[in-house]
Amino acid sequence: MRFPRAIFLLCLAVAAMRGQKAEPNGEQNPMVPTITYDRMWEAYTPQNVVITVQSTGATKYVSRNPQKPKAEQEADPEYTLQFTMSKQNRDKLFLGAKGADYFHGDFRYTKHPVSSTGKKTLTYADQGRHFETTYDYSENKDIEEITNLFQGISNTIEHGRKLQFLRRFDRLGLEAELKGMESAAEGHNLEELQVIAPLLEEIAKDRAILNIARERAKRLLAKSTSK
Repeated sequence: MRFPRAIFLLCLAVAAMRGQKAEPNGEQNPMVPTITYDRMWEAYTPQNVVITVQSTGATKYVSRNPQKPKAEQEADPEYTLQFTMSKQNRDKLFLGAKGADYFHGDFRYTKHPVSSTGKKTLTYADQGRHFETTYDYSENKDIEEITNLFQGISNTIEHGRKLQFLRRFDRLGLEAELKGMESAAEGHNLEELQVIAPLLEEIAKDRAILNIARERAKRLLAKSTSK
């Protein structure tokens, strides 16, 4: 018995659709669950921060200043750092994503205008899902906690970059920078301090640096291992 041509073509189409679903797009649907935070704030430095975290803890940090004059971009080029996120923060991020329905929805605060702290986009992707949400400010508790965590990571890494610069070109400026970092840590505005722990240890042991700065580095180093 021969199938009518229309039915035959329909069967081929259904088979093709099933084949597409069986092989998810590598970028849209990665094998490992992934969360990406992308913040663009023209008035801030760095203007753009992108942090990508896998459920394994593998993390990539990128910062850049795409809206600044070319000369400033060349003086402060794109910066990339890869590290392993602590299990505590990794679990917090992925539980928060689950609580926010994996960013499937509109989480923007719309009751009245608020001071901008940059356009932020959160993306969640795994083999079966790919959702993203864009906002400036959100009242959703999970979105707020995730945003604060990512900003804390960026704060830590950018402070680390500043410490490297000061250690090389202005050692007297280290004390003020480390003092500011201690205040930020007390306010829970620094995350993943272990990422810059080797640098803090070098500063703490460097006898060419003022003792007060070395002591501040030691206290921050202790915080990096306390979690």
